[in-house]
Amino acid sequence: MRLYLRFYLALLGSLAVFAIATATIWHRIGGPAEHANEALGIVVQNVMPAADAPTQEQQQALQRLVAGLGAKVTLLRRDGTAIASVGEPLLHAQHQVHSWIGLPDGRMLVATVPIGVGNPAAALLLALGVLAVAVAVGAFPIVRRLTRRVERLQAGVESLGAGDLSARVAVEGGDEVAGLAQSFNRAAGRIETLVGAHKALLANASHELRTPLARIRMTVELMKESADPKRKASLDQDIAELDLLIEEILLASRLDAVAQLEVEEDVDLLALAAEECSRYANAQLDGTTTTVRGDPRLLRRLLRNLLENAQRHGVPPIHVRIATGAAAVRIAVSDDGPAIPFGQRERLFEPFYRRQQAGENGGTGLGLALVRQIARRHGGDAHFETDGDGRNCFVASVAALGAGARAEG
Repeated sequence: MRLYLRFYLALLGSLAVFAIATATIWHRIGGPAEHANEALGIVVQNVMPAADAPTQEQQQALQRLVAGLGAKVTLLRRDGTAIASVGEPLLHAQHQVHSWIGLPDGRMLVATVPIGVGNPAAALLLALGVLAVAVAVGAFPIVRRLTRRVERLQAGVESLGAGDLSARVAVEGGDEVAGLAQSFNRAAGRIETLVGAHKALLANASHELRTPLARIRMTVELMKESADPKRKASLDQDIAELDLLIEEILLASRLDAVAQLEVEEDVDLLALAAEECSRYANAQLDGTTTTVRGDPRLLRRLLRNLLENAQRHGVPPIHVRIATGAAAVRIAVSDDGPAIPFGQRERLFEPFYRRQQAGENGGTGLGLALVRQIARRHGGDAHFETDGDGRNCFVASVAALGAGARAEG
């Protein structure tokens, strides 16, 4: 249940308990008005004939009792039927009855003008009910305003958690909720500063590594025939891996730093997959022509990383399938490699995570993490599953053309 409803219902419940308790206490111990009403009933009974007296006698007594009152007055039996009346006979349930007096013998005197206080407990309960309604109507906007500020604070926390580091909430008033909003804004600002500095440091460090890497590559080239071929080949491989690592770190940092796609155009995903599959002798492609909206360079990297992952850590053949759904296009890359333990499947998408049995196969540990980042930037996601034949299958999805706004972050 929503917080403002809990506050509001608690307030109404408290008012209801107070009204009932007050009326109950009044009914049990009585009050001056109720005692006065009882006393007035005894006086009227003493003036009036007995309940079993002839009707004519009771009619005459009633006329003498209310002479000069200028109102309709009726004397009723215990069962509600009229005994005597001055003016048009009245019933207790009629809307024109303004007041009544109960006689100890069960008869009742009703009139169109106030002649008694009626039922004080019922009148008190009615007054408390009206008061409760008035308080309820007046309290609702106050309670709702308080909880709406809490809801805005919750939305700010969720936005920050979703990756929107610029999320802030309005500070309204000077109470504890306003203080909490100020604390949140300070914390969010600090987090944004720290994350921004971290991203800048990572991007700059990765960029600066390119310079010594280029010098190392030039030195290896100058060695030419004088170097040991095996050592030279090993250095070339190390340089290529380091170059790939820097490239993927830079790409990951750029995806974190940019809230939206830098390039967005129509991309034939099947044609793109065919180009990438042609680089692998054992890759098989299946699917239908599918157009999506996105960055072709990033989508190419997504496909390449999935294929490279299957090539390095799986067992051929590699099967690639493009399938179109109502909201998303599904890219599935499967292979016949050994089954991946359930506990490791989600961790494969963490940056720099490598399975022990796959450590000797190389790789940067960022390939699948980038696949998930790129997929989410295109309104989809990435996960591991086993296909219908029990093979390892890495699946990435991107929003279908016209499927709505893409998720960010």
